[in-house]
Formats: sequence, C-alpha cells, structure tokens
Amino acid sequence: MNASKLRDMTADELQVKLNDLKNELFNLRFQLATGQLDNPMKIKGVKKDIARVKTILRESDIRA
Repeated sequence: MNASKLRDMTADELQVKLNDLKNELFNLRFQLATGQLDNPMKIKGVKKDIARVKTILRESDIRA
C-alpha cells in the first residue's frame, strides 16, 4: 500500500482500512499459531501497512 494512495483517502475510509488491516493481522496470527501460514513475512507487511495508515491519520489530525 502506497502512502500517496492513502493520503488521497478520507478519514472515514482510512478508519475502515485500518479495521480491515487489523482483522487481517489477527487472521494471519491465527494461521501462524495453527501452522497454516505459508509466508510469515505477510505479518510484517500488514504491520507496516497499519503503521502507515495510523501515520496518515495522525498527520491529518495535526493539520486540522
């Protein structure tokens, strides 16, 4: 997920994206615990995407 694409989204869309990413992270962790996860690096990527979304939300709060 590009930061430029995230900056084009509204705050509500970013909140929805953040919730989706958190659910995806939960599912990936669950798959890791049960041994069904093929690529553990997906967890790292989702964590970074969550951080990007939170950063963009915080930037928009500061500007407003």
